[in-house]
Amino acid sequence: MPIQWLTAFLDFPPATFPSATAYWQAVTGYQLSAPRGPAAEFATLLPGQGGSFLRVQRTGGGSPGCHLDVHTADVRALTDRALRMGAQPTDQEPVPGLAVLRSPGGLAFCLTSENHFPERPHPRLWPAGQRSLLDQVCIDMPGRAAASETAFWAGLTGWQLRDSPESEFAALVRPEGMPLRLLLQRLGERAGPCRAHPDLACDGVPDEVRRHQAFGGTVLRVTDGFTTLLDPSGLPYCVTRRNPDTGLR
Repeated sequence: MPIQWLTAFLDFPPATFPSATAYWQAVTGYQLSAPRGPAAEFATLLPGQGGSFLRVQRTGGGSPGCHLDVHTADVRALTDRALRMGAQPTDQEPVPGLAVLRSPGGLAFCLTSENHFPERPHPRLWPAGQRSLLDQVCIDMPGRAAASETAFWAGLTGWQLRDSPESEFAALVRPEGMPLRLLLQRLGERAGPCRAHPDLACDGVPDEVRRHQAFGGTVLRVTDGFTTLLDPSGLPYCVTRRNPDTGLR
């Protein structure tokens, strides 16, 4: 039951949903689809080329967040596999072709049979000359959950794990054509639930960060490899110094 596609959802409470959605339209350069869902709570950010892989959701409240939809031809079989590996069901009402679960570390994610898998989008060239692409979801793991959470996502996807004992980061090697990479980050904190954030790859990080600031992004942290920002809702994300074509440094 191979993973066919990944979609990242950016989840925003009602008060910040309009401004955060407009922000992500601006920083990606994507168009917004018509809303859908029982309460018009979902919309897709549509790239000019390639398949869609980024969506926004208006939640009932709480803090902003990020979660993954994992697309598969056999939701039931992949659900059984996820449960055997330590995932937990949620109390969400059953929907045909959709399973909502939590990873061993408490990160919500969905398994879906929805399919539309053309090529992955290309990076966007911006006026200052840099290119960027939202191409990665980073799973942030407190130390106590890191080993089981890493093993879970490697097992669920079947992707090769590229680990470094000297680093707090490990990566899963995505198949050709997959729109999103998965990065796993071991946090300094010992306990708490796992969470996730989106990352952009960029070949000109300072210019890209300035562009995001012009739309209302706030810089939190700057390192040699990445800059961490907050969007207008308070959702953290990173602009990383990686090749936007390959996703690699």
